[in-house]
Amino acid sequence: MAREDVVVVGAGVIGLACAVALLEAGRGVRVLDAGRVAGGSSHGNCGTITPSHAAPLAAPGMVLRAARWMATPDAPLYVHPRLDWNLWRWLLGYAGRCNARDFEASMRAKSALLNDSRARIEHWVGRHRIDCEFEASGLDYVYRDRRAFEAMAGALAPLHALGVDAQVIDGGAYERQEPALRPGVAGVVRFDGDAVLRPDRYAHGLADVARRAGARIDEHREVTAVRTVAGGVELQSAAGTLAAREVVIATGAWSARLARMVGIPALARAMQPGKGYSITYPPVAGAPARPIVLKDRQVCVTRWGSGFRLGSTMEFAGFDASLNARRLAALERAAREYLVLPDGLPAGEPWMGWRPMSLDDAPIIGALAPGSPVWLATGHGMMGVSMSAGTGHLLADLMTGRVPAIDPSPYRVERLR
Repeated sequence: MAREDVVVVGAGVIGLACAVALLEAGRGVRVLDAGRVAGGSSHGNCGTITPSHAAPLAAPGMVLRAARWMATPDAPLYVHPRLDWNLWRWLLGYAGRCNARDFEASMRAKSALLNDSRARIEHWVGRHRIDCEFEASGLDYVYRDRRAFEAMAGALAPLHALGVDAQVIDGGAYERQEPALRPGVAGVVRFDGDAVLRPDRYAHGLADVARRAGARIDEHREVTAVRTVAGGVELQSAAGTLAAREVVIATGAWSARLARMVGIPALARAMQPGKGYSITYPPVAGAPARPIVLKDRQVCVTRWGSGFRLGSTMEFAGFDASLNARRLAALERAAREYLVLPDGLPAGEPWMGWRPMSLDDAPIIGALAPGSPVWLATGHGMMGVSMSAGTGHLLADLMTGRVPAIDPSPYRVERLR
């Protein structure tokens, strides 16, 4: 049986970024996906590249705030009521991390990878001429709630210490700058170092880069078993057995389902699928010039030349693939509360996808165990696009024995055991 060099399982933005980085490092790569390229969260997310989002969701005070949201079906966070011991155990573990020490540790880990990846994404887009509507646009947090705005404005020091620049803008001044906003803005926090791109085009661009560099990408080839053997691994699928020296598991929210297959049941306990929603419209007159987050409603608004997208929310409902009309309506309702939009919006494309939420809100990157031919690149939560290039380069550094550009220890799988 012919042996591949590296097989990457997962053709989302993380798997494809790993493939490109490994190819640049001189490795041979084959990519397998159960569906199609960019068929999951890489398709419909908001496409923001956000070093500003280093703060983890598990923050001090979040437990009480989440408790108020969780019983409201259209709130930013919703837990579908059901008997699911794994979910409730995960939520309890997540709640236990809502303290200053764990918050700061996760923020440092996320920031290092976000800052590294921000520069690498822009370099890749330029070097490989990836047509994904990339723009070094910055991003604005927009508040109508003055207390929330003042709390954020007074809590920027930790982000400044991590190299994230921010400026505070008075609400009235911002309204004069941005006519898309309705009156009533209390204030804005601006992050000029952030950027935006069209995520589905970025992912397809990475796939094209990988193919030009010699990678083979097999769509609709679900991996059903991974087995370590002498000299590497064997992967089973409906199309037969594939042998490889090493394998990278980059299957996003489905990684937990592969946990027992690769010998790490702790991964199943450490991850949950977080369901997000978006609506994408054709270009809309009067949309904001920059990406913004409507912070009081936790809704992200992005505009490209090719379209306009509302997105966000977090729903824990397992792998339920239904589109929740109430949560989609909440996106439009928030947009109309903040934005001056035309009365008759064109028909939008509703979408949902699952984010791979890790227990400590930091990704899982590294070998399954010292010397193992099985590698993991998963658990990026809502930051998959933002962390993509940095993850690929970090994994390639580890797999080729190079000195990593950033400290890999916060992302190792051993922390989950």
